[in-house]
Amino acid sequence: MTSQTPVWFITAASSGFGKYIALEALSRGHKVIASARSLSRISDLASKGADTVVLDVTSPLSEIQKVAQAANYKYGYVTHLVNAAGYILVGAVEELSPEEDQATFQTNVFGMINVIKAFLPHLRSSPGHRTISNFGSIASWGGGAGFALYAGTKWACSGISEALRAELAPFGIAVTVVEPGYFRTGFLRPDAQVQSAKTMDVYNKSAVGALRKRLEQVNNNQPGDVGKGAKVIVDVLTMTGVAEGREVPIRVVLGSDAPGVVRAKCESTLELLAGWDGITNVTDHE
Repeated sequence: MTSQTPVWFITAASSGFGKYIALEALSRGHKVIASARSLSRISDLASKGADTVVLDVTSPLSEIQKVAQAANYKYGYVTHLVNAAGYILVGAVEELSPEEDQATFQTNVFGMINVIKAFLPHLRSSPGHRTISNFGSIASWGGGAGFALYAGTKWACSGISEALRAELAPFGIAVTVVEPGYFRTGFLRPDAQVQSAKTMDVYNKSAVGALRKRLEQVNNNQPGDVGKGAKVIVDVLTMTGVAEGREVPIRVVLGSDAPGVVRAKCESTLELLAGWDGITNVTDHE
């Protein structure tokens, strides 16, 4: 690492992890360029010293490239790109319209990709330690009734991040995917989550309906403290504090509830492979 001051560009900085990562970075004397769909939503960050810009990640790539160019020009470089934009679409697959499907992938996946594309030329030319962090979810480790599209988008974020890590390693850019468990971020507020416009009684009486009720109960009762989580993330991305002496990992499995989910998925997958060994893998040419 060099002694240069880190410069952060953060999407969806109006709330949740985007906001708290910005606050944590500012508290350390770092430069922060915070973005949201409107400046009024991040005026509090501006009052604390952040530069604020308008960015809708669903905008055309050409528009995002203009934002990236201006951000890079501000301080001459960008060291940490944080893709925090995303939302949960709740509903059974059969209930969801193609437009709802497209919109959630547009924000959660394609928006992330376009932001990365726009910033990569600048990140490659920036000096010192650089990172790209994309927000996945513990939901990327297992789908469930009522949040199939959300799980699918977060699986995509994790897979894309793993591939990007290999692509960008030669340039010294570390890529990671942050996979939080349940944190009290406002993510599950009724005005933040998106419910399917169409509901079907057959699903309301099933696990999908149970999920809708469970999300209401979980909202504001999540175990994770987003401020503490943001501090760990900034430590990891800057290889300082609790992460001093460590490299930026491929994934940050964040929260007390998250590791158990990953371990259970790994164990069940190993059991699956063992149970079908000698049947599904005996398929090579003689």
